[in-house]
Amino acid sequence: MSQLLAEDEAELQSLLKQFLRSINDRISGAPSTECAEEILLHLEETDKNFHNYEFVKYLRQYLESTLGTVVEEETKNLTRGDGQHAVGSGHDTLIHAVTQSTRDSAEYQQMMQTLKNTMIIVVESLVNKFEEDQMRKEEMHREKQHSQANSQYTDNCSDSDSSFNQSYGFIRQEQLQALAEQLDSSRPKEVRWEALQALCCANPSDVLSCESWGSLRRNLSAALTDPDLSDNVLQFFAKSFSSSPLNLTREIYTSLAKSVESSFVSQKLSFPTGSAAIDINRPEISRLLKQIRLMNDFQKEVTNFWIRHPEKYMEEVIESTLYLLSFHYEHGSASAGTEKALEPIHLLALLDIKATWFKKWMHGCYSRTVVLRLLERKHKSLIVAALQQCIHYSESCEHFTNETTDPQSAEPQSTDSVQRSVYTGNELEYAFFVHSLCVLGKLLIYTNGRKLFPIRVRKRKDPVSLTDLVVILIKIMYQHPKPPHSDSSYTDSLSPSCLAMEVLWMLCERTECAAECLYQTPVIETLLAPVIALLDGQQAKLKSPAAALTLIADVLARIANTDRGLSLFLYEKNLVLAHSERTFPAHVIVQFTLRLLEKELSSLSESDGSLTSCGAFIFVCRQMYNTCEGLQVLRPYGLHKAVAAAWKKTSSLSERVSTPVPGATAGTSTRELQNMLIWEETLLDSLLNFAATPKGLLLLQQTGAINECVSYMFSRFTKKLQVSRCEKFGYGVMVTQVAATAPGVAALHKSGFVQALVVELWSVLECGSEDVGVVRPKPTPMDPLDRSCLKSFLSFVNLLSSSQSVWELLGGQPLANKSEYTLREMPTSVPDLIDRLIAVNSDAKIHSLFHYEQSHTFGLRLLSVVCCNLDSFLLLESQYNICSLLLKSQRENVTELDSDDGELIIDNLSVERNHVLVRVSLVGGPSERKLPPRALQEGEEPYPWPMFSSYPLPHCYTLDSPKILHNSQDLEISTFLPLSKDLKNEECCMESCRRQYCKAMTSKPNILTGKVLADLLEKVAAHLSNSPTECFFASAQCKAEEKVKSAVLSSVEQLGINTCLRYGSSLKLLTEDAVDDLTLLLKHVKIFLSTQRVKPASQLTTQRGGYPGHDWLASTVFLIMAGDMNRSLGFLLNLSSQLTSAFIWPARIHASVHFPVEVAESGIPPVYWCTAHYVEMLLKAEVPLVHSAFRMSGFTPSQMCLHWLTQCFWNYLDWTEICHYLSTCVVMGPDYQVYLCVSIFKHLQPDILQRTQSQELQVFLKEDPIQGFKVGDYLVFMEELERGYRHIVLTDMKTVSNPVE
Repeated sequence: MSQLLAEDEAELQSLLKQFLRSINDRISGAPSTECAEEILLHLEETDKNFHNYEFVKYLRQYLESTLGTVVEEETKNLTRGDGQHAVGSGHDTLIHAVTQSTRDSAEYQQMMQTLKNTMIIVVESLVNKFEEDQMRKEEMHREKQHSQANSQYTDNCSDSDSSFNQSYGFIRQEQLQALAEQLDSSRPKEVRWEALQALCCANPSDVLSCESWGSLRRNLSAALTDPDLSDNVLQFFAKSFSSSPLNLTREIYTSLAKSVESSFVSQKLSFPTGSAAIDINRPEISRLLKQIRLMNDFQKEVTNFWIRHPEKYMEEVIESTLYLLSFHYEHGSASAGTEKALEPIHLLALLDIKATWFKKWMHGCYSRTVVLRLLERKHKSLIVAALQQCIHYSESCEHFTNETTDPQSAEPQSTDSVQRSVYTGNELEYAFFVHSLCVLGKLLIYTNGRKLFPIRVRKRKDPVSLTDLVVILIKIMYQHPKPPHSDSSYTDSLSPSCLAMEVLWMLCERTECAAECLYQTPVIETLLAPVIALLDGQQAKLKSPAAALTLIADVLARIANTDRGLSLFLYEKNLVLAHSERTFPAHVIVQFTLRLLEKELSSLSESDGSLTSCGAFIFVCRQMYNTCEGLQVLRPYGLHKAVAAAWKKTSSLSERVSTPVPGATAGTSTRELQNMLIWEETLLDSLLNFAATPKGLLLLQQTGAINECVSYMFSRFTKKLQVSRCEKFGYGVMVTQVAATAPGVAALHKSGFVQALVVELWSVLECGSEDVGVVRPKPTPMDPLDRSCLKSFLSFVNLLSSSQSVWELLGGQPLANKSEYTLREMPTSVPDLIDRLIAVNSDAKIHSLFHYEQSHTFGLRLLSVVCCNLDSFLLLESQYNICSLLLKSQRENVTELDSDDGELIIDNLSVERNHVLVRVSLVGGPSERKLPPRALQEGEEPYPWPMFSSYPLPHCYTLDSPKILHNSQDLEISTFLPLSKDLKNEECCMESCRRQYCKAMTSKPNILTGKVLADLLEKVAAHLSNSPTECFFASAQCKAEEKVKSAVLSSVEQLGINTCLRYGSSLKLLTEDAVDDLTLLLKHVKIFLSTQRVKPASQLTTQRGGYPGHDWLASTVFLIMAGDMNRSLGFLLNLSSQLTSAFIWPARIHASVHFPVEVAESGIPPVYWCTAHYVEMLLKAEVPLVHSAFRMSGFTPSQMCLHWLTQCFWNYLDWTEICHYLSTCVVMGPDYQVYLCVSIFKHLQPDILQRTQSQELQVFLKEDPIQGFKVGDYLVFMEELERGYRHIVLTDMKTVSNPVE
């Protein structure tokens, strides 16, 4: 190589050029020459392809040919002897020794000198060729620029090219110093232009870090003002922005901002007002527009990386921007006449009309803090100007009457293919307005942004507050240019109404923002001012009333969807009507909605958008009536009746619309039919949402549209559609609410919903997805109930939670019990499901299941939950002999089937069956029975609980109940009820009794049991039944003994008697001969209640043949009276005349003649539509976390209340607490039933929250007793609830005879 030939030099030059191209990305990204050298020095460490480069291979080959002999000789010399360096740690020593010897050799020194000389020649040759190529490119670029001198500015915009596609040459400091001198403003323009060309070809990082950068920056800023040089400067700036760090680019940005500012100051540009146009292609405007565009691009990109740099760099960028945008507001002045000063904000608004740059700056806390601090301390005038522009636009809209040009016509018109270059003055002002509105909207959603208000502006006496600004936005929203159906302008994101709505939506979505900005009296007054005007028969000052009312309703609905907004509508009198009368917003809204439904507003009834606005206002009402407290306020207006009437009318009209025929003009009839169908669905959807609350479900049932509404819900449910735009959850809660009642579950069954659930469950359990290509094997389920089945399991728990739903779906329905089942035969109903999954009592059923153990376990788990409801269990037992089936299966699950000595096999199914058998065979609270666990234990005895295959149960499952005191010396009945004939004031008497009762319950609750409690209840009931003020129903008379004995009890009632006797015996309250007395009592009650019921005309199963289930209250009273039939009957007869009996005694009020016929035949008990309704209402106010947990789980508190109260808390509370529940309701009043349920949920709150997270809430509340709850512990809390809510709850309970009026 010392004798370098021409072809060797050409080859090496080619290899080096190829090598540099391969590592171009690494070198061009270096911020300086020193960094590029560091990259090259460590390239072998950082580049995995280093040894694959041809240049590196060439060098390695050259080294081997030159130094190979030297290395071999040195190695031989050092390893001569015993070869001790050949292995182990000596190996490294050998390498170092050979390397050192080779580097000291003469051959190495000669090789390095030759290689250095050769590379110098090759590099100089490459540099010369590069400079020639650059000069050639510059000449071609100069010719191209001259040929395009008159083209559009956007076609060759300075920042339109990407610097990543440019090649850079390294430039020395001396050259940069020379370029800085050449760029001086005193030099000829040609010299400055050539210097700019050279600068654009250099690496921006080298330029920005050079010693001459200060003078270069000043000269570049000066060159920006020269029309011929400006584009080249911007090109260099654009490349610098894209390839340099913030510590360098911030200087360019601040220089650019100062240059733009000085240009505006020196040129004093202006634009004409009104419809006169301004051409932005004017050279001076075009040049500024390019500069601001480059700044705006940097503004939007800098947020991606400025957090990696010191805050002072970011603050410089932000402050220079704010100063530029606010400078003219402080110092500028408009030209005289009909022109206004053109300011930077106008051009920025044209380029970024929705202020994307500001939104990005406000997004992160890192930059938002700085922006808000600078706005508050130095640049508040920027916000003042934005606010002034919004006020000006609002006032121009208000003052517009019959002008030929609408202020809103200034909206930029959409042009798809032609880019505009001419804008009217109005359009510039409108762009500024849009930009200002977006900036203000972003400020309002942050706390420190709202602290900038109030703001003082010109021509206003008082400063503008947050409320004032929101009022201005609402007024802008009113000025809608066209009805929403006429064209697409309504959906244009730049329309004034749409822009104002976006800001209002943002405020509605944020709690703090809404509280400060929206939940204010002036805001609500402004929103409802057109509504009040129309109600009063006046003309609303709206350009398009129907469209504006739709927008108003949209905002109102979003406000009503929040707890604070709903409270504002329902409970705050913040609206002034005629005659200075104040009222609640909810009342105005519902009255207006009724007028719209009845088409009593002449100004809107003929409008094409009247149905849209009517639907929008119904939606506002819906946000109120789908809550318990909202329905309480709206119910007197009968909105459900009006909506139902409108739906029936629309439904009949849609059926009469003629079908289009070929050849006829079908446009009108088709559109009319389509509109009617949409309106019909809107009304159905609105009616359906009454089912969100228990009382609302009763109102829906009374309209007669429940079947259609549930079918509509099912159609949306199957499509997985959202309930509404304001709902956070799906239809789960509503389905559960509907399924709690007989008419609701009947509608679900009729719609196909139940069948769909059954088919879906079967598909998950039995069908699986084996026919689908498996990428990853499905894991074998470890839990008895696979997670894939959990959703279906919970759906059935919700569906079958109520005994009324179980009776409606299963009453009188036999099981198939076929001799053969095909593998493709799927169940389609709940009886089919029980037949296939629960009553698996034949080989045919076992063989028909692909996953027998998993499917049967699922059925047993579902059976366990369903049987927690005693009435549901009694029905299943009376119809299907569930216990016999389970015992038979246990007998067959033994080690030796043919022998009597066979032991029960402990497996998943036998453990599950054992649990169900114990659960249904024993009655008792948490300290009265012990349920066997479902899980096995570690150790020698995995399942220590005894299994059984016949009755009686092993004694270990029955716990020793606490001893009941039948007599107490500490407490006598006289202390409770000092009823003497001389006492005239009966109310004072009961008040005294209640005080004594509360005192005893809170201090010594255990003595209120046994005979003391029986005497108390008997005396109180007798007193209340003789009091005219307390006697709510007519007094009852006992029937003749002979007629009673001839009465026949159903099989369910007989099973209930057996259950009651077992419980009474375990409590040691009843003797063995009590069965006859209890039977006689229930016959008396049955005969008496049959005279109090309407004749059944309903198709519901639960309405045929008397009360569906066992009379658990009568059984409870029988146990309290220690089996004394006469005392029990006397107490029940006295109780039947009191209001309390309507709620604590479900059998007494079932299909009662005291209800209107429609309500009596509805199949919905008052304990559901009244007690459970108010439990949900109070939970939301008093225990909100529990209320939210129920919402998220898809379960409802009303279902659990109905379950607990129907069976008098049997199996959930200990006997003493059951007695205290009954005595509290009788003594303290029926509303205490509500307060007690709320207290239980409050007591269970920690468990409820935990179980909600693990998706076990329904099963936990159903299967687990209420541990640790004592009525006396929560009596103080109940008294607090009484003081706060009795005027609502008890007042509504007293309307039980006519609940729908």
